[in-house]
Amino acid sequence: MKSLGKMLPYMIKMFFKKPDTIAYPFVQAQVADKFRGALKFDQSKCVGCKLCQKVCPSNALTIEKIGEKQYKATVCMDKCIFCGLCVDTCVKKALENTAEFELSNTNRDDMKVDI
Repeated sequence: MKSLGKMLPYMIKMFFKKPDTIAYPFVQAQVADKFRGALKFDQSKCVGCKLCQKVCPSNALTIEKIGEKQYKATVCMDKCIFCGLCVDTCVKKALENTAEFELSNTNRDDMKVDI
């Protein structure tokens, strides 16, 4: 155990040092350029190959046909691990990650989102 004589200068130094963290949520957090947040789906680009659905390790993404050459993507936000494999696999670039990360919810039924 350190003696008070050795600890006191360190404590005084830390008292005047600026904090290393931000005051989130009072200050908006800045995300990195390649941050993998919520998914965004461009329905006009999707060809229905379902490669993104097949590669999803948590089975969070489903692609459904809703019309002639029209597809709908549904993601279970409580299952998604935001790995970005679906985005990387999409040949037509119909999926992309956004910077949105505030996705919490208290109702599990609301976590299934059509994107």
